[in-house]
Order: sequence, then C-alpha cells, then structure tokens
Amino acid sequence: MGRLFGTDGVRGVANADLTAELALGLSVAAAHVLAEAGTFAGHRPTAGGGRDPRASGEFLEAAVVAGLASAGVDVLRVGVLPTPAVAYLTGALGADLGVMLSASHNAMPDNGIKFFARGGHKLADELEDRIETVYEQHRTGAPWERPTGAGVGRVSDYDEGFEKYVAHLISVLPNRLDGLKVVLDEAHGAASHVSPEAFARAGAEVVTIGGEPDGLNINDGCGSTHLGLLKAAVLEHGADFGIAHDGDADRCLAVDGAGEEVDGDQILAVLALAMREAGTLRGDTVVATVMSNLGFKLAMEREGLQLVQTAVGDRYVLEAMKAEGYALGGEQSGHVIVLDHATTGDGTLTGLMLAARVAATGRSLAELAGVMRRLPQVLINVPDVDKSRVKTSAELATAVAEAERELGATGRVLLRPSGTEPLVRVMVEAADIEQARSVAGSLADAVKSALG
Repeated sequence: MGRLFGTDGVRGVANADLTAELALGLSVAAAHVLAEAGTFAGHRPTAGGGRDPRASGEFLEAAVVAGLASAGVDVLRVGVLPTPAVAYLTGALGADLGVMLSASHNAMPDNGIKFFARGGHKLADELEDRIETVYEQHRTGAPWERPTGAGVGRVSDYDEGFEKYVAHLISVLPNRLDGLKVVLDEAHGAASHVSPEAFARAGAEVVTIGGEPDGLNINDGCGSTHLGLLKAAVLEHGADFGIAHDGDADRCLAVDGAGEEVDGDQILAVLALAMREAGTLRGDTVVATVMSNLGFKLAMEREGLQLVQTAVGDRYVLEAMKAEGYALGGEQSGHVIVLDHATTGDGTLTGLMLAARVAATGRSLAELAGVMRRLPQVLINVPDVDKSRVKTSAELATAVAEAERELGATGRVLLRPSGTEPLVRVMVEAADIEQARSVAGSLADAVKSALG
C-alpha cells in the first residue's frame, strides 16, 4: 500500500479513492493511535469535525463521525466552516483532535480528510504513519477493541462555531477597514459566509462573488485557482482590491485595484514589513518554501530580513516556524501562517491583515506589493508519470543539469512530485520569460520521457 497521507491529509476522488469505508477506518485508527500516544489519558476524548460544502462531504462526515463515536470519542459537529476555523475551534474548545473534510482547491469530485492534534496543529508525520499502519492491520482482519454501553461516543452539533471564529478574526486585527471597498471571491466554498461577515464587521464595504455553494460548484471557474472573475469584478465595482480564497479557505490570493494579481510571495512581503513595524516579526525572519519567487528572496535581503526556506507544503513551513519560534511564513500559492493567531494557513485572516495594512498606510495594494519584483516563473504540471522516480532517474538528472547550465546564475530549476495529485511539477525561473518557457517545456518533455 502506498502512503495514504500526502502533504495535506488523505485526498482522492470521493466514493472511488476516498470511500466511506476508508474514512470510517481511518477515523477509528486515528482514535486508537492517539489513545496509545497518551492523548486521551485520564479523560473521555472529544473531537471537533467540520467540512467544506462538497456534496460528498455529507456522507463522508457521517462515516467519520460514526468511526470516532464507535471508538469512544465524543464528536462536536461544527458544520460547513473553513479548515482554519476547524483548527482554531479544536484548540479553543480543548478538543483532543479535529477532523476537516475538504479537498481544498481541487475540483468538486475530490475530497479529503485532514486530522488536527490537540491545540489545532496538523499531525506529525510519524503519527500519520502510525495511523496508516493501524488502519491497514485492522482492514486485513485484526478486530478493533470496541466500547459498548456508556462507553460509545456521543454526537452533537456545535452551532456557535461560526460566531466564535468570526469574533476571533476581528479580535486580532490591528485596525479597522473603514473606507475600503473589497471584492471577495469565496470559490463557492467553506468561507462563503464567514469571510464576508468578518470583512463587513471590520468596516469594509463588501462585494461578494462565488458565495453561493450548492455542493457541486466549489472551485468551479472561481476562487484562488481562477482569478479572472475576481479581476473583472474589481474593475467593474471600482474596488480598492479583491481577495480570493480556495474551497476550504486556507489560501488567500489578491488582485489590486487595476486588476493585477498579487500572489502569496507578495502578500508575505507586505505582511512581513507590517509585522516588523509592529514589532511582531520575531527574529526579523520569514519562512517560505523553495517554490518562492527569486524576487521575494531579493526583496527580503534588500529590506534586511532573513529568509528560511523549506520543502513545499505549509506543514513544513509550520514545522520550521514552531521549531525556531518564527511568527510569519507561507507559500506562493497563498497559504500564509501568522502563528500568533492561527495554527495553519488562514485565507480569511490573511486577507483581513492585508486589508488592514492598506487601511493603516493609506497606500494602494499595488504600491505595497511593489516591495518585490516577481521574476518570470513558469510552472508546468506533467500528469500520468511515475512521480516516485523524480530523484532517482539518471535521464532526468542529466536534463536538469543541462537546464541549469543554460540558465546560469540568472535562474533556477525545481522538479517536485505533487503531494496531493498524480503528477510532477516543473518550475523554471529566469530573467527572461521566453527563456523560462523554453527551458520548462524541454524539461516537461524530459519528465514524460524519463518517467512516463
């Protein structure tokens, strides 16, 4: 069995890869593993569970709740809320674990399961590995130890989660947003009600698009992976800027008043300077991944800030932040972690803090984002290849070496197997966009040849 857990939980096509049986089994296994680890020592365990609006989330939630309750865990269902809301509530309610059902930015047929440990933090790799092992042992025949009578878990709805999370978001803002007009693209996802409510309470005039989830339209031509509608809406409404989330709202990308994209690197740069000014950027350091644009690194150096780079995945950013006590980190894709206020990427919080900086300075988002210049970067996804051989293929290593020689000191190459999808990502950065496209195209062909 290949590893079930990727960089962001277990993910696949709902009812094909991710079945009710798998969701139930993993939930029981998670309860047993956390019990073995002493998480539940001396008390009756509690779990918080939420989901995004995907239709498949309805039956998968039933399976997860059944699995946890059958293992003796009391379950609080918080309903449709963003991933960072479930993480926050896991900590705020003192739950022993949290479960979020979402496939984030993926298309509607997919879904996923993310587990959070006590405090709202993602599980360590070794715990995920142990959950997989225990799940597989019991899937192939070893019976579960099952409580009976009063020992079974109880299930209840926690309807106060929405209000508790919105109040938290407003409480951590450094200033109000009065005078700003903002367009929010909610991707017909989990933040469709949360994000507009938070921005409005903070004082902004809000225009919402992509805010009518029906279970089937999540991420469909909208949200952080499709910025066209947001760009058009910002221009149409004469807004100061726009904010785009993905399906579970752990990401935030932006569009300035002229309709130009502001990516995660630029958002990180803006927030880094704001936090340094406020004295909250511990160590004058930002944590980002190897996918960050070279222009971001150069901007941080120019501003006298340190940059720590990690493997791709917000979990690795978070690990580095926690290890050294850093306050800010994130990814170009829009996962931004402000560790003083969140335990995971929080798209609504990020958008609010970005808006607060615009309001506090009186400067446009375009001017603030101009702190860094993005170097041309081309990303090609190569599907249907054996991504496990990226690091071992001699043919591919030769192609990468040739590309690096061609780029010299003015660019870089990165090949990365996706942690959530069956494909290899080819990223090329260069001073000239045509050179970047040419080299990326050649490398994509090499990936197909070597790994196909």
